[in-house]
Amino acid sequence: MPYLKIDTNIELNSEAASKIAAAASSMTAAILGKPESYVMIELNPGKIMCFAGNDSPLAFMELKSLGLPEPKTAELSASLCEFGKKHLNINSDRIYIEFSNGERHLWGWNGATF
Repeated sequence: MPYLKIDTNIELNSEAASKIAAAASSMTAAILGKPESYVMIELNPGKIMCFAGNDSPLAFMELKSLGLPEPKTAELSASLCEFGKKHLNINSDRIYIEFSNGERHLWGWNGATF
């Protein structure tokens, strides 16, 4: 159950946000090697945010997944930052990312746990 949450101060109309969320879904599935049918994306544009004392374009991302490949977080970070640059025009030094490797018994879906 990969879950990618992107909070950003970039303003997006609903059409652009939907396209970026769809691109984030396929990218997340690809970088984690998981079926896209399990991927959930939450994109929160237009948030009031400040980083390093200013509100230049920035993002905070959370990537949570069962079986997150912890030794590959540097590679995942590079992929997520590249995505942020390509789709949101945010420089990688303006993106923080939190990784979380969930335990199967603590993730629920479809009336059960994994």
